[in-house]
Amino acid sequence: MMMRSANAHVKTLGLPVRTFLSSIFTAKQKSPSLSVPLRSSLDTPTRYFSSVLAAASNSPNHGFRGIRNHGSLFTVRAIASFPAASVQPQPPQQQRQTQQPEESGETVPSLEVGDGNSGGLEEDAKLSLPVRAYFFSTSVDLKSLVEQNKQNFIPPTSRMTNYVVLKFGNHSDPTGTGGWISGSECIYMVVFQYGSIVLFNVREHEVDEYLKVVERHASGLLPEMRKDEYEVRENPTLHTWMEGGLDYIMLQFLNIDGIRTIGSVLGQSIALDYYGRQVDGMVAEFTDINRGMEKTGTFTMDRKKLFQLVGKANSNLADVILKLGLFERSDIAWKDAKYAQIWEYLRDEFELTQRFASLDFKLKFVEHNIRFLQEILQNRKSDFLEWLIIILISAEIAISLYDLVRRSL
Repeated sequence: MMMRSANAHVKTLGLPVRTFLSSIFTAKQKSPSLSVPLRSSLDTPTRYFSSVLAAASNSPNHGFRGIRNHGSLFTVRAIASFPAASVQPQPPQQQRQTQQPEESGETVPSLEVGDGNSGGLEEDAKLSLPVRAYFFSTSVDLKSLVEQNKQNFIPPTSRMTNYVVLKFGNHSDPTGTGGWISGSECIYMVVFQYGSIVLFNVREHEVDEYLKVVERHASGLLPEMRKDEYEVRENPTLHTWMEGGLDYIMLQFLNIDGIRTIGSVLGQSIALDYYGRQVDGMVAEFTDINRGMEKTGTFTMDRKKLFQLVGKANSNLADVILKLGLFERSDIAWKDAKYAQIWEYLRDEFELTQRFASLDFKLKFVEHNIRFLQEILQNRKSDFLEWLIIILISAEIAISLYDLVRRSL
């Protein structure tokens, strides 16, 4: 009798109400959702619909499951069917079991309405471009590298000749100015003559494959490779041309000129890190010598070893100034103020000027110690020559006295 009464009340829904409900719940059927107990009898169609809305507003587990709005994702879940047995009021224990259908085994189909833009978060992830910088040799033959990779070579747009850009992937746009680089599978590699390599959009497990392309044309391979990581983000809705952040830079778009500009600064930074460590090694060596002199009052370094340190210090300074072109402004930055802004920001971000100043200070310390030790070695040599002259003069005097004594006898 109770079941027939409930069905009779449901059938009394008017056409306008059914049409309204039909217009709300018009999405495709999804996986089972939570059922909603009705806490009062359905006397009229109006009370029936108001009961559904009241259940939706009172508890997140009744009626509408809620609205999830994350970026472009919008989902509404609603009741698709109601068991007839849920019309009557229920005890608290029975209500709790109804609110947790996963535990009781009861399932009720639900509807989901979306706008079709559920890929918003994935799209944000695509706008991030990993950048990896490496330094594993002191020289790269760019000419032979280009000869063996002509199909990947991107012609230069400036007068800078100490680097080349190679593109792997889609070659339909050789200048790299079309489309979003971060949204494509294209890989860019900037190779510098002084040994730095900057990879754009390369996954971690693919790095060795691209480094081997350059290794065949490199000389002066280092026992330990230096590396650094950075990130470039593209945001077409950015209100300014660029925006900096922690270990990343955000641009409205990234093209081949941006790759050249960013690559030049990162290449100088990773190379400067290598030369800085070389100078740190020399500073540590001279520190040990000075401590030994403090304890013993002398040092045992030979002249050849000292000259080797002199040559190493001079060559490091020359490489930093001449090969790296640390004080040469990028030609692209000269032509376009946008890339000048990127160039200046990254130089400040990686503290190239301050790091070179620190390197120069350490080299001056090394130079001061070299000059001091050279003077000591020179004094030692002068003392030796003086003693040798004294011995020779003494020997000559002794021979003359012997000759005089022999003649007097």
